[in-house]
Amino acid sequence: MSLVRSAMTVGGMTLLSRLLGFVRDVLMAALLGAGAVAEAFVVAFRLPNLFRRFFGEGAFNAAFVPLFAKKLEGDGAAAARQFAEEAFAGLLFILLLLTLLAEIFAPAFVYVLAPGFAADAAKFELTVLLTRITFPYLLCMSLVALLSGVLNSLHRFALAAFAPVLLNIVFIAVLLYGWFATLNGQPRMGVLLATAVAVAGFLQLALLWIAAARAGFAIRLTRPRFTPAMKRLVALGVPGLIAGGITQLNLVISTIIASWQEGAPAWLYYADRIYQLPLGLVGVAIGVVLLPEVSRRLRAGDGEGVHDSQNRAMEFALFLTLPAALALMAMPVPVVSVLFERGAFTHADTQATAAALAAFAAGLPAFVLIKVFSPAFFAREDTRTPMQYAAISVGLNIALALALFPLIHHVGIALATTIASWANVLLLGRTLQARGYWQTDAQLRRALPRMLVAALAMGLALLLANHYLITHFTPGVSTWWKVLLLAGLVLSGAALYLGLSAWMGIISRAMLRRALRRGPASTT
Repeated sequence: MSLVRSAMTVGGMTLLSRLLGFVRDVLMAALLGAGAVAEAFVVAFRLPNLFRRFFGEGAFNAAFVPLFAKKLEGDGAAAARQFAEEAFAGLLFILLLLTLLAEIFAPAFVYVLAPGFAADAAKFELTVLLTRITFPYLLCMSLVALLSGVLNSLHRFALAAFAPVLLNIVFIAVLLYGWFATLNGQPRMGVLLATAVAVAGFLQLALLWIAAARAGFAIRLTRPRFTPAMKRLVALGVPGLIAGGITQLNLVISTIIASWQEGAPAWLYYADRIYQLPLGLVGVAIGVVLLPEVSRRLRAGDGEGVHDSQNRAMEFALFLTLPAALALMAMPVPVVSVLFERGAFTHADTQATAAALAAFAAGLPAFVLIKVFSPAFFAREDTRTPMQYAAISVGLNIALALALFPLIHHVGIALATTIASWANVLLLGRTLQARGYWQTDAQLRRALPRMLVAALAMGLALLLANHYLITHFTPGVSTWWKVLLLAGLVLSGAALYLGLSAWMGIISRAMLRRALRRGPASTT
């Protein structure tokens, strides 16, 4: 299976999850808007998500996947399974301790994460309660990340990518119950959502454990042991954990600052959910597939194949994310209005969320390129370099957020994240080239400027259309008319971009067939 086809498999499952996620967020916006219960839930859900990314999806798997793949191909399935069981046991032990501490010291966690809530005792207490309910999600999802790493190394991408769908299914069921029970804006709705998070985490863990068992890698519970393999995992993982922790510090600082502006945590959450769709479809999919792909080619001594995989990944990623970024920057109000403006979510919330969305969208290509560049370091068992660059990026993010928040409020937080992400991309890309880990080929150098021209032309056309049609996305206008207009804008923009891409030779039927049916094209 080719890199692009594998990425499309992951992207397809992610698309299903994100579409259901939009249904979830539309219902949540209608029921809770950007009020106190929404803010409490967003902060409570962010805390386990923060540690999940710290222990699971990013840093831990960056160290685990190359070592697991090496065991699998070098020592066989039995040794790889033993290594996975040892890693599972060690991670479970740490997560149980962390969860226990979080349950005991939840008020302190919330006070650190959202000090602005302290002025509202009811909101603060609700956030503490929701945090205690949601925190077991961390334990489940970090173990899910490990099992996903096992399945991805076996080239079984689909089910691991499908697992998040369960979270959204449970969420939607609870939200629909809240809708029919008229729990709009009530604390009970927040408690039900927090419970849904915990339940969905255990469902996802069960799903992937069964999938791994059916693939011949049933993970048994064993006593944690600090074996030589675990020492190596820790040696590689600690810099990655620090990098992950530094990166997640962005979210902590952003939440702390946003908690001082009423409504800001919810506005940033809804904006984040929108730009996460293309990021998840492209960036996460590429990152998931590229790490085992580059690891395999490196072990085979296929240096040319490594460069080709990285170039095709970058080409594929930017072909999709450049137009997505410019479209979201050109017409953020129509997008937010159609998705969220109903019920408790007001037009003022739309304006505030749209401003944050435009700022986030400017960084979308950077967020994706980080996912493309990072596997080149991780596959070489280098987690230290990304850690150092993440630290620089976060320092810049914090400084900019603190400087911009007094001037442009919550939009400054989003803009700071975008600028810091571009800085991280430049550092990663320059280092890869300097070390000879990545060389651009003729196909990439030919395609990138043409993609940019096509995306800019599409962006300008959408900006002009948005200028003349913006009055149709105001209160009192029919929702169905808004949906039809937005659909027309999206389809017109896509047709213009694809037409220009075909005219300039960026894409062709032959290129698509080659990408989907065979491995990556040769660079010779």
